[in-house]
Amino acid sequence: MLLRITNDPRPYAWGSRSAIAEFRGEAPSGDPEAEVWLGTHPGCPTAVVGADAAGLPPTLEEVVAAEGAGDRLPYLLKILAAASPLSLQAHPTPEQAARGFERENAAGIPLDAPHRNYKDDNAKPEIIVAVSEHFDALCGFRDPALSAADIRELAGDDPALVSLAERVEAEPLAAVFEWLITRGEGVDALVERAAVAAESASGPAADTMRMLAAEYPGDPGVVIALLLNRVSLSRGEALFLPAGNIHAYLSGLGIELMTASDNVLRGGLTPKHVDVPELLSVLDFTPLPPPFLSALPITDGVTAFRPQGAGFELVRVRDGAEFTAGPRSIVLSSEGSGTVTAADASPLALSRGEAVYVPAGERASVRADAGGELLVAAAAS
Repeated sequence: MLLRITNDPRPYAWGSRSAIAEFRGEAPSGDPEAEVWLGTHPGCPTAVVGADAAGLPPTLEEVVAAEGAGDRLPYLLKILAAASPLSLQAHPTPEQAARGFERENAAGIPLDAPHRNYKDDNAKPEIIVAVSEHFDALCGFRDPALSAADIRELAGDDPALVSLAERVEAEPLAAVFEWLITRGEGVDALVERAAVAAESASGPAADTMRMLAAEYPGDPGVVIALLLNRVSLSRGEALFLPAGNIHAYLSGLGIELMTASDNVLRGGLTPKHVDVPELLSVLDFTPLPPPFLSALPITDGVTAFRPQGAGFELVRVRDGAEFTAGPRSIVLSSEGSGTVTAADASPLALSRGEAVYVPAGERASVRADAGGELLVAAAAS
């Protein structure tokens, strides 16, 4: 039997006050609404709609545990709405996560402690697919020559900024980043001068710095943004953020799919716990182009995001197309409407923002109506 599932939005301060409510066809709560979690992570249990009437457990976590095919789903699907920048962050490898989780357990740090880094022993590679017309992010270190060129354009005749450009060209990225993130000698003054310079400058770099300085004045992340790829996704485009990739979502509505983990190492642009040494220990400083993830064609109207080695996939079913969802998958309507049909059952209609779970041992036909789009999250096949 297909199960309708839902969850309440998490009220993180950076969340939009309208985007998720509008996406789900609901009235805004009046509070920031940042993320809706769909999965079995115990940090925010997903509810089974109508569980009492059907005699079912109230949470998806309990349903999946009772199926006997593994206690939890290996992936976590999220609706994410950023009205202001998220923290500058990265995620660990499986080995780093296991060591960190064991270390913090041995230290007696409660799982819900605000200063805890590792909430579980899983890695957290993730993809983000834009649902809004634009979704903006910083992601990964870029070619230092590009960063230096932007800094010089911003600098004018400011000697501190000219010196920063020279430093970026001459020193390893890791050394420049560590000097900035640890607020080394001269960094606080540099951040202030860079923010002032950005006020009268134009272009994406200056725009990003103004946004960050307005939200987090004096934070080194205002300058660190110049070292990172600035990306603006159009609707339907995606990024893949593997372990060690430094990133910060800036604005927009998107669908995230990741390993079922809540391990986040933060370095700034946030009022939450920041652990710079731990962040430095997981970062990959290799300069790379923006990590766009292309959708693979399956059939007409059906494509899939399948990041290599991540262990999950997200299939898009659009505009009258059909797809067969396997056991233990989650289907979410991201546009218009569609239907999900299990064997010997009537079609279950989905409107935008609604989701269903396909239980273990079952398969379901997923069909998008004309103009509709359904997303199917699952473990990698």
